Amino acid sequence: MLVGAMLLPAAIPLPVHAFDLFGLFGSEPEPPAPSPSALPYTVRITGTDEADVLQALQDTATLYRLRQEPPPDGEGLLRRAEADRAKLADVLSGYGYYQGTVAIRIDGAPVGGQAAAVVGAAEAWRNRGLVPVRVAIDLGPLYRLRRIVVRDAAGRAFPDAILPPRVTRVDDDVPARSATVLAREARIVDQFRSQGHPFAKVIARDPVVDDAAHVMDVTFTVDPGPVAGIGPVAVSGAPGIDPATIRSFIYAEPGDPYSPQAVAAIRRSVARIEAIGGVRVREGTALDADGNLPLFVEVNERERNLIGISARYSTVDGPGVRAYYANRNLFGGGETFRLDADIYYLGLGSDPFATQRKIAGIGTNGLGGRLSATYVQPALWGSRNDLLANAFVTREVQQSYLVDGGGASAAIRHRFSDTVSAQIGLDAQVGRSKDALGTVNYRLIGVPASVTYDSTDNLLDPTRGVRAIASLAAYPGAISSPGILVAKAQGSTYYSLDDESRYILAGRIGFGSVSGAALGDIPDNFRFFAGGGGSVRGYPYRTLGPIGPYNLPIGGRSLLETSVEARIKVTDTIGVVPFFDAGTAFASALPDFEEKIRKSVGIGLRYYTGIGPIRADLAFPLDPYKGGHVRPAVLYLSLGQAF
Repeated sequence: MLVGAMLLPAAIPLPVHAFDLFGLFGSEPEPPAPSPSALPYTVRITGTDEADVLQALQDTATLYRLRQEPPPDGEGLLRRAEADRAKLADVLSGYGYYQGTVAIRIDGAPVGGQAAAVVGAAEAWRNRGLVPVRVAIDLGPLYRLRRIVVRDAAGRAFPDAILPPRVTRVDDDVPARSATVLAREARIVDQFRSQGHPFAKVIARDPVVDDAAHVMDVTFTVDPGPVAGIGPVAVSGAPGIDPATIRSFIYAEPGDPYSPQAVAAIRRSVARIEAIGGVRVREGTALDADGNLPLFVEVNERERNLIGISARYSTVDGPGVRAYYANRNLFGGGETFRLDADIYYLGLGSDPFATQRKIAGIGTNGLGGRLSATYVQPALWGSRNDLLANAFVTREVQQSYLVDGGGASAAIRHRFSDTVSAQIGLDAQVGRSKDALGTVNYRLIGVPASVTYDSTDNLLDPTRGVRAIASLAAYPGAISSPGILVAKAQGSTYYSLDDESRYILAGRIGFGSVSGAALGDIPDNFRFFAGGGGSVRGYPYRTLGPIGPYNLPIGGRSLLETSVEARIKVTDTIGVVPFFDAGTAFASALPDFEEKIRKSVGIGLRYYTGIGPIRADLAFPLDPYKGGHVRPAVLYLSLGQAF
């Protein structure tokens, strides 16, 4: 019965109708109907359940790709099948199945046998039904990549200093796939390029397959090419921006050693100009007379004016609205002018200290906000100095204090390199601070200075490098205000355990100190508080530290906190992050380790997007304390990593 059914098309298959809601489920389109002028067919590929192999076979097979465009006759169908046999065998080899075979049958007649029989089997279906075509795959054993050898044109091996063994080492059970071999080839070329050889290339690739052992050895012959330095850098594009501004963000000098990292650093540093939308760094095709490689930086401008508005709701801060206006190229030199307005209402959030504030006489209706203006002029007179200016007025309403104030500052920042900068300026602030200790009216004029180092590879999701910032601000005594000295330091480091950055260890430590005055004479906005999503997760925001009258947090004169995370990617888009946080604020000007340091642990979930990871952290405080309004677990949601 089965044989007869294969040889004689006794029935015309009925079309199958699939339900697909608005095309969302990607159902298979119906094949063309039987026709006297064409031979529509169905094709099925069997013998493998590996999704990537099956997809590659479907993408390669003419029979599959053109199944909606039937041939006019059996000879046309046979030609498609004959062309596919060799191509599909190449696909199997490319995936490491070097003994794999492909058998194609048209209505049971084998392709490769008598052509007349195959054509006749196909023509028997004309105007009666769809010709059944079957592609049977026999994968055979999967070959493994056993050894990689790299030689120069004379057949000599390269020294370990130039080509470390880790570059050519092959782990166990690595499939001998063409994509794997090409990736290793690219890795070898990248190693030579990182040693200053911009024109390194593989001039021969010699794979040797051992059918008995089912393994492959590959020998690459490499021409490193000359060692080069960085040559002159030409800048083009963005006619509305002063070229001197762009050049001030290029730190490489002619003659500096060439490397892909140096080229990437140019791209990264130029992209930091607010007015720049896109950066492309193109390498020259030949060295100049000095043996250096010319570079071409091509940029384009962003839209100059930017307006934004956003709304938020937090169980801590309540609802809020933020709006801003920015001009990213005010006078044609990449200057940035920005206005920010932020307003929020604490009363609709989770406010456990509302009653205590009222008893303490800290009168507030819960409405707070901030209005600020910021101006940044990069590359003063074409140098690496930037002018930064800011002015603001604020009504800062927190769970344990209220500050009404304003101020203005101006600073000069010098960029030593893409990773290191320092700045110094003047800062003036005036206002009134009120908490459980009383009211502080302050007028402060100070000199803040800071140093910043950042070698990380990504702003929102770093995988390697170090970030550190240290600042010192001296505010001499003024009328009705004691002098204070504010010191802060924070550092974080990121270490990738694998080449693909799927396993990352991240750590952070923060320190702060304010001295020169008693705690009650220091405005609340200059004191230190710990706790919350960017500090010690699991504890209420800005509640860790000294507790004053009415059981209200009053902040401290010093701060110490640390965090450790393991960032593990489960897939390309999903990751898990176990973490540990510890820290608190201290009443003394330096951390007092006899005081209780609060700790928490937790687990986070990351969803990686094109603009950065979306973070969800569930934290469990380990040191709850009476009156601290500490919950058993706290959930945090935000964009970007915790640090």
